[in-house]
Amino acid sequence: MMADLVLKIGVSDSDRTRPLASGEVAIPGVTADITFMGVQALFNKQLTEHTFDCCEFPLGTYLRMLERPDRPYLAVPVFPSRHFRFSCVFVNTTKGIKTPADLAGKRIGVSVFDMAAAVWLRGIFEDHYGLPRTAPIYVAGGLEVPRTGDEHPQFYPDRFRHEERLDKSLAVLLAEGEIDAIYTARAPSTWPGPTVARLYEDPMPVELDYFKRSGVFPAMHVIAIKRPLAEANPGLSTAVFDAFSRAQQVARAQLFDSAALCTMLPWQLEHLLAAEKRLGPDYWPVGFAKNRTMLELTIRYMHEDGLISTVFKPEDLFDAAMLTT
Repeated sequence: MMADLVLKIGVSDSDRTRPLASGEVAIPGVTADITFMGVQALFNKQLTEHTFDCCEFPLGTYLRMLERPDRPYLAVPVFPSRHFRFSCVFVNTTKGIKTPADLAGKRIGVSVFDMAAAVWLRGIFEDHYGLPRTAPIYVAGGLEVPRTGDEHPQFYPDRFRHEERLDKSLAVLLAEGEIDAIYTARAPSTWPGPTVARLYEDPMPVELDYFKRSGVFPAMHVIAIKRPLAEANPGLSTAVFDAFSRAQQVARAQLFDSAALCTMLPWQLEHLLAAEKRLGPDYWPVGFAKNRTMLELTIRYMHEDGLISTVFKPEDLFDAAMLTT
């Protein structure tokens, strides 16, 4: 049983994590020492220095780490970042790219090859939009500044054609037409611009269509605890899961409260109600059972990419306590 455990937690700043930082949601038996960081800086720090005991963690990298003998992290089925990512494909407007299939043979910039955004886009475009994942050429580089090296260790499977550009940022390469597209988690600084546009300038209908067909709202990140700490403190994974789940409930309640808007969206409540009408009232699910299909798809896409060699079962990602959630 845990007793006065100080837990160093690293997360991005969002409505799903602020209730933990403010103390509105507590983790029983734990003193939470919470640090907010931008996600890429957070991941770079955690994957090189392993600073935090509990951390928002890239889902693809977590799966890769499950193949290590030490399996250093243990996840709980809470996913603080989700995104359809159709809006995150940017193209050079001079290249005649109108559909995903048009990207065959083109050069696509990707700042981190195993980032969930790229894994999902490669898999979805192959499954539903006629673009085999191996058809493009993938160009590694920094999104906004030239890359000096991999911020955390990367693996580039042989089944893909890879190039590397260290002289210019991907944002500039796209604007100048030296690459044809970018798969990214955030918009390049050269968008909007005379030569840079989104593949889908109105992505919502396409994303809703994908959701109707698949029932999947893709997860980007997961919450992970250092495995030795979790194993030394029975009940810790459950306590962390419960707290992050409650924090998400608080976030939803704040969006519903129109007394003083918690965001700058003028139709905040209407946006929430519209999302729940289109995607269902539990469109951002926590727990193992409600995320099983999504996790099976993530595992398949990672395996088809060659980023993992093991076809994990979703059960392999969590401890026994989480399988009943």
